[in-house]
Amino acid sequence: MAQGAKDQPTPLMPHATATWLVDNTALSFEQIAEFCGLHILEVQAMADDLAGSKYTGRDPVHSGELTQEEIERGQADVEYRLKMQKAPVEVTRTKGPRYTPVSKRQDKPDGIAWILRSHPEVSDAQISKLIGTTRNTITAIRERTHWNIQNIQPKDPVTLGLCSQRELDAVVAKAAKRAGITEGEVVAGDDRSDKEKLIEELRAERDANEKAASEAAQEAEAEAWLAARREAEQAELGVEGPEADA
Repeated sequence: MAQGAKDQPTPLMPHATATWLVDNTALSFEQIAEFCGLHILEVQAMADDLAGSKYTGRDPVHSGELTQEEIERGQADVEYRLKMQKAPVEVTRTKGPRYTPVSKRQDKPDGIAWILRSHPEVSDAQISKLIGTTRNTITAIRERTHWNIQNIQPKDPVTLGLCSQRELDAVVAKAAKRAGITEGEVVAGDDRSDKEKLIEELRAERDANEKAASEAAQEAEAEAWLAARREAEQAELGVEGPEADA
């Protein structure tokens, strides 16, 4: 793998971009995976197993992240590594918990309860960072003093879209290592293959992205309506103001 390709940023929406490249180009899975910062198995899953239910493709040429000429170079040479033309604007958070879409926040207690039940070796600090919650909430759920404890049902946070399977696996592995638990003990009871876990993760991320996009569209529509209303009010004030007297 070329050093430049390793260091360059990934597309703003890597899974959606990979879907578009799979559907609209003759690039190899490896080229697409490397450009989008994904594992090659994820790209293969998009092309094969998720053909009937996949991400809505995002055109990297339209967004300026790739040029048609760059895609053609990649199609002509399978060893060629695509180069990002215009890096997406990154939004970084230096403090505070991870952001969770409004539609997902009500699912946090269910995800916390699942981790407490399935992986007691994971610390409160790890859960707080993974789910984006507070230690007080975790303690309340553990001690069953949470105000909504009667309605909390343990559910896999990956399925809920609160985190990715890779993030969860990394946290569990780290906690297990600290607690001296073997890998076999950690994964006991989960006989899904890596490919099945990956497909489930992709579906969860897709659903989360679709809901987030829907929410964004609704917010944009509301903002447009408010802007139009303000313009109308300003126009009315203009008619009643000094110009009207003139």
